[in-house]
Amino acid sequence: MQTLIQSVLALQGDALQTVDVLLADRHIHTVAPAGTLSTEAHQHVVAGQDKLLLPGFVNGHTHSSQVWQRGLIPQLPLELWLANVFDSTPQQLNQFYWGAVSTAVDTLLSGGTCLMDHAYVIPGQEMETVDALVRGYRTVGIRAVIAPLLMDLPFAAGLPSGCLLPQADSPRSVAHLLALMEALIAEFHDPDQGIYIGLGPTGFHRCSDSLLQGCSELSHRYQLCYHTHLLETRAQQRLAQERYGHSAVRHFHDLGCLGPRTSLAHAVWLDDADIELLATTGATVVHNPVSNLRLGSGLAPILKCLRAGLTVAFGCDGAASNDAQNLLEAIKLGTILHTVTDADYQHWLTPAQAVELATVGGAKGVNLSDCTGMITAGFEADLVLYNLNHPSMLPCTDPLQLLVLGRPTDVVDAVWVQGRQVVGQNEVLTVDIAALHHALRQSSLNLRHPQTQHHAVEPHYRDVMLSS
Repeated sequence: MQTLIQSVLALQGDALQTVDVLLADRHIHTVAPAGTLSTEAHQHVVAGQDKLLLPGFVNGHTHSSQVWQRGLIPQLPLELWLANVFDSTPQQLNQFYWGAVSTAVDTLLSGGTCLMDHAYVIPGQEMETVDALVRGYRTVGIRAVIAPLLMDLPFAAGLPSGCLLPQADSPRSVAHLLALMEALIAEFHDPDQGIYIGLGPTGFHRCSDSLLQGCSELSHRYQLCYHTHLLETRAQQRLAQERYGHSAVRHFHDLGCLGPRTSLAHAVWLDDADIELLATTGATVVHNPVSNLRLGSGLAPILKCLRAGLTVAFGCDGAASNDAQNLLEAIKLGTILHTVTDADYQHWLTPAQAVELATVGGAKGVNLSDCTGMITAGFEADLVLYNLNHPSMLPCTDPLQLLVLGRPTDVVDAVWVQGRQVVGQNEVLTVDIAALHHALRQSSLNLRHPQTQHHAVEPHYRDVMLSS
């Protein structure tokens, strides 16, 4: 199967050019000056006039099951918000299937072709949960990295001075968790079908050194992405000093957990030494500006990261801390937010740079930079075609600036993932959207509501974090 996209405005390096793009099966076969590729009888021809073609964005960090908690949890700092999340996490396998479908659909329709699902899995039903996620993502046809959230320390251990709180038993042993991950890799890791398993320890605050290192060893053995939360909040920064006597970044480095396959969600509370160390390891920072503001976590030092040569990607984070899954919204906010962190406007992110973070940076963050993230011959065809005649993309000025800094809605005309068209005329072609909406509407009636703000850890949090 060949598809020829004719005379389309496409991102080539850091510039827009009008080109012809030929797709053959799952790959980009040829990129040539507009009008130089002739049509053949067996080709599907797409008119590219008044269209913009970009590599697919990567949603570098999300939690698909939180679709069910969208609009459910009040504005709270992460540590109190988490207590509410645990109280209302879905427990039915069909909810995980539809959560994956919903997250995938929202990602596609906001310009994404790949996502990193740092996935909650039902204890005792881990294989079944991941199976539900895989079925959801394969139904939609998006590329997905599924990194089950792993932890072996109780909730209280993740709080500064948490030793003063009652401690629950450790959930499961490190050996059990690592054996589980090997079983998940053997059963579900399937790059040919766009499904990848990653190693996803939740973060140093809820994981022992043995678990962090064990996941790193599996990442090296199987050449898989290693994805974890890092220094999302000031409380985590304080906890690292309390537990290790030095930076959490230094501790990860000393454990051997940092490298080119490592992606770190949030990284809000990095200092200059942390940034330099991360840059030398080749790790990726995933910027989640919407959730960082929603939870009051702070502003990640993204401009400093970029000046140090550190790879940066964008993420939506889960819908419980975002209340949406719109990549264009996350990219816009992550672009303009940092004008207030650096007075030198020459350091500010441009729309073209933001697109590069969302594509090239995103692909590296999910360990796929060898096959996706650019419009170049030989790469797999993960492409998004935008309609420049849509009212939100008018007048016809700078299309990248309109896409990144404007308020584009319903502008995704077509999407290809691994060469397969999954969106056409702004409609997902692979799944019944009415059935998705029905499932969301019906299951919402049975949601478990959290305990709201007055959780048992709140007095401790206020005493430790607000009294000084």
